[in-house]
Amino acid sequence: MAIRTIIKYPQDEATLRKVSKAVDVFDERLGVLLDDLRDTMYKAKGAGLSAIQVGVLKRVCVVDTGKRYLEFINPMIVKQSGINKIIEEGCLSLPGEWGEVIRPNKVEVEFFDRFGVPQKNTYIGYEAKAICHECDHLDGILFIDRMQEQKAAKAQKKDKKRK
Repeated sequence: MAIRTIIKYPQDEATLRKVSKAVDVFDERLGVLLDDLRDTMYKAKGAGLSAIQVGVLKRVCVVDTGKRYLEFINPMIVKQSGINKIIEEGCLSLPGEWGEVIRPNKVEVEFFDRFGVPQKNTYIGYEAKAICHECDHLDGILFIDRMQEQKAAKAQKKDKKRK
């Protein structure tokens, strides 16, 4: 398939901040998009890639953390628990940027496969973290936003303890 251009922050922030639209047509074009996302992710040596990162506003993402390759169409995290031990996080759209983000250790995800068949599965550890990261992209959220939120929450907690 084709290697697509991964859009970058801050140059393409306006695009990365958009909320992706649900997929309602499961056709050959969707299959091509999924294959392109996979090939682009592997070429960039990433663990995940969402369609928005290549400028396509569809709720589609792929993940491969070394354990297995996964495809998600219209993913919804329906349950989450625990705290992931993997704290450091990066992103193909923010090359060279790394930061600490707390994510759940276990997530239950409802989604569709490339053929439109509903799926439900539970993911643990690095897969859970990567899926949360990619699902955030579909809602226009970057990992640096989560870092800021968590720093602010930590500071607020410290302030309450002082009072």
